[in-house]
Amino acid sequence: MSSSLPESEMTKPHTDKTSCPKPAAHGRRGLSRPPAKDSLTIVIKLGTSSICDEVTHFPLLSTLSLIVETILKLKAQGHRVVLVTSGAIGVGLRRLNLPSKPKDLAQVQAIAAVGQGRLMSLYDDLFSQFNQPIAQILLTKNDLADRTQYLNACNTIDALLEMGVVPIVNENDTISVSEIRFGDNDTLSAITAGMIHADYLFLMTDVDCLYTDNPRSNPEAKPVLIVDDIAALKDKVSVATAGSSLGTGGMVTKLIAAELATAAGVTTVISRGSTPQRIFQIISQPIQRIGSASPKQESSTTTAVSSSTSSSTEAMPLHTRFLAKDNPMVDRKWWILHGLHAAGTIYIDQGAYKAITNPVQKSSLFSAGIVGCKGTFVAQQSVRVVYQPKKEKETDPEPQEIEVGKGLVNYASHEILRIMGCHSRQIVERLGYADAESVIHRQNLQAVHPRQ
Repeated sequence: MSSSLPESEMTKPHTDKTSCPKPAAHGRRGLSRPPAKDSLTIVIKLGTSSICDEVTHFPLLSTLSLIVETILKLKAQGHRVVLVTSGAIGVGLRRLNLPSKPKDLAQVQAIAAVGQGRLMSLYDDLFSQFNQPIAQILLTKNDLADRTQYLNACNTIDALLEMGVVPIVNENDTISVSEIRFGDNDTLSAITAGMIHADYLFLMTDVDCLYTDNPRSNPEAKPVLIVDDIAALKDKVSVATAGSSLGTGGMVTKLIAAELATAAGVTTVISRGSTPQRIFQIISQPIQRIGSASPKQESSTTTAVSSSTSSSTEAMPLHTRFLAKDNPMVDRKWWILHGLHAAGTIYIDQGAYKAITNPVQKSSLFSAGIVGCKGTFVAQQSVRVVYQPKKEKETDPEPQEIEVGKGLVNYASHEILRIMGCHSRQIVERLGYADAESVIHRQNLQAVHPRQ
């Protein structure tokens, strides 16, 4: 989108005819949401370990049946439910009678192609017992990189929900390559939740909740109940354990997914996949932020819960709840930050870094603040914006670069190399023309972690 458009147009989450439902003023609820007073949009992510046995690869029919029953009961209560599923590779291994997942990418993708059809057939059989229609949606990051395709994906999911269909989302493993992969379905579920402005994202796994360490190897590990500062949490818990042999995730990817979803205003919950009925208790007792939600509060990283919420959580099943941000990103900023593949990198100086990350100033990025450019890209492509601090002393180690955010550029890479470091009024002198005053307009720029 050109920076010459009116600011009101550039901040509008969606257009009238090609858009997802716009959040209401009081929260993330869409205009086309069912009229029930307490209706919610809920995304449930089911991991491979909850779908297939890790050794035999046989489907866990008891767990899948419970998930289906839970979704149907949620729909009966007026809620809109999207299922994000893993398991195509696990089901494919069982169908081909293979003992383990191969390392060759082409073979893995071939197995996923076999398993995806079987997986959807399994879901269709289970949901059909209750005359519930389902729909398959296969995505890659490349599908969402184009703004029109992103909005079409939003509209399709919304239309399915309006028709009473249960959308079942999975990554298109058969054609995905590393550059366009979400990496894991935890991330895909967070992107999906952000796209449809969900109220809750449930990450169903093989443990009850997030722990301070691996509870299987450390008996001293304690459960984490409420998280209101994920950055502070990362310093206090160990999540180094990998996912199952069939999956690609683990607790690290769930923290990343929680960070993505909460930034979009989605409350995120880690819970046990074999007991999906816990969802009803969890959504029946929403927990608000406590006071100013300071990162130093015990409730953000330990089992301790503030006295103001202890009574309401006393009978709650064990789970970890990541509280949604009070000021979620608007849809366009969310898409820029998480839906686009970065085609290059722009390096900025300290002054530009402070101006961009200042929550009050929220400046555009001008050529004067650019010190370097990496990669080949054209105007309106997405780039990373990075700040490289200077060494205070010659003997100091090289400081780590800071990723400031992502944005859509008004100039191509070869143009930026010619105008970097110069004032905006000098752009015409350097290029012979000036398409825009800024290299990245503030409405097309989203900081990763704005300074408080």
